[in-house]
Amino acid sequence: MIDFKGSHYPKEMILYAVFFYARYAVSYRDLEEIMAERGVVVDRATLNRWVVKYSSLIACEAHRRKSATNSSWRMDETYIKVRGKWMYLYRAVDKHGKTLDFKLSERRDEAAATNFFKRTITNNGWPEKVVIDKSGANFAGLQNMNLLLLLHGWFWLIDVLQVKYLNNMIEQDHRFIKKLNCPMKGFKSFQSASATLDGIEVAHMIQKRQFGTNGQSASLAA
Repeated sequence: MIDFKGSHYPKEMILYAVFFYARYAVSYRDLEEIMAERGVVVDRATLNRWVVKYSSLIACEAHRRKSATNSSWRMDETYIKVRGKWMYLYRAVDKHGKTLDFKLSERRDEAAATNFFKRTITNNGWPEKVVIDKSGANFAGLQNMNLLLLLHGWFWLIDVLQVKYLNNMIEQDHRFIKKLNCPMKGFKSFQSASATLDGIEVAHMIQKRQFGTNGQSASLAA
């Protein structure tokens, strides 16, 4: 459960603002006007604090409450600019396009890939198969996961496929990030970028109907 104690605004109002910003291509100036049209006077700095504070908390609840996913995965990363520097958003979906996990990283290397796979396995269980691109870092990360299986006495390994056309699904799924990122006019800090992307990913999961309710963002914070 997300704690809204100390907030001067109702929980439903905060969730509405966070969801609207994460779901639609708006700036904080636009969102300030949208809220004002609905009778809520709140400045853009407060809206920014809401997104940064609550998006990651909502994402944690989303991982806990999402419906079951398939054990055949598609993994890839896309580029996100923070403080004028390119960073990497690691993402994974199952073969049906359901979101498995996501993580912003300053680096694109074996350590970053390994950390992402560890986190994704923690949140979703072990996969039977993972499709990736030709990235050596991603392949090495999966080999590290297979090494863990061997060290723990398992007699099966993750099937790793590096087939480009099989990864088209997640490459297409990156598009919503690019669509929303442009009107937001870039990120000024890693923390802000990571939290905002968490919110965008959860809004996308709601759109994909990955939760047991009617897909309302408020249900994740109840």
